[in-house]
Amino acid sequence: MKNKLKVLRAERNWTQADLANQLEVSRQTINAIEKGKFDPSLPLAFKTARLFSLKIEEIFEEETD
Repeated sequence: MKNKLKVLRAERNWTQADLANQLEVSRQTINAIEKGKFDPSLPLAFKTARLFSLKIEEIFEEETD
């Protein structure tokens, strides 16, 4: 799944650890999501969207290959 997490995080000058703390997950989880190695759970996707005041589909996008 493609996502804009790294860009959104960078716009706020947040580290992966900063974002992880706010979402109550590990920094490794944020790293894996940003690299597309891990898709967030639905509750985590909703929590992320609320944090950035965006819709889930504005952050996460299904890859169509």
